[in-house]
Amino acid sequence: MVFEYAIVLTGSIATGKSTVAKFFETKGFRIIDADKIAHKVLDDQYLAIQTHFGKNSVKGEKVNRKVLGDIIFKDKNERAFLEALLHPLIFDEIEYLAKKEDANKTPYFVDIPLFFENKRYPISRHLVVYTPKKKQLKRLMKRDGYTVEDALMRIDTQIDIEEKRKRATYVIDNSGDLHQLMHECEKVKEEILGDFK
Repeated sequence: MVFEYAIVLTGSIATGKSTVAKFFETKGFRIIDADKIAHKVLDDQYLAIQTHFGKNSVKGEKVNRKVLGDIIFKDKNERAFLEALLHPLIFDEIEYLAKKEDANKTPYFVDIPLFFENKRYPISRHLVVYTPKKKQLKRLMKRDGYTVEDALMRIDTQIDIEEKRKRATYVIDNSGDLHQLMHECEKVKEEILGDFK
C-alpha cells in the first residue's frame, strides 16, 4: 500500500519546517520534498505558464516565481488555475517516490506545506511544526522583508496554524529558541520510532 510508512511534515509559512526537516534528515529519516518537486514541475511547465500568465512570468526557460507569486496570492482564480495545472503532476511524482520508500518498511516524511489545504494525499499521520501566529508573522517579515499586509496575505491563504495543530498526529512546538526546538524534535522522533515498532 502506497504511503503506508509515510508521515506528512507540514506547518505553515515561517513556522520552522525546514529546520525540523534538516533535524530528521541528520537522524537518518528520508524526506520527499514536495516543494522541490513542485519547483521542477513548475519550470517544466514554463511554456504553459507563459501562455497563461504572460511573458513577464518567465525568464528564459525558468518561471519567475516572484512575478507569479504576486499574481496568484492576489487572485484565487489564478491560483486555482496554477494548482489544477501542477498538482496532478506533482502527485504522480510523490506517489512514485513514496512507493520506493514504502518498500524499505521504515518511516519517512513527505514534506507538504499545504497538506491540509489541498487534501490530495491519503496519508494518515501528520507532524505539524507549530508557531503562534504573532511569532509566525514576525519571522516571515524578517525572513522575506514583507510588510505586515503582504505577510498576513500569505499567512491567510493557509488554514490557521491552531487548526492544523488540532489535526496533527505529532506536534513540534517551535515557539522558543533553537535549543528548545531540538529538544522537541528529539521527543517526537522517539514517539515516531515507538509507533512504527
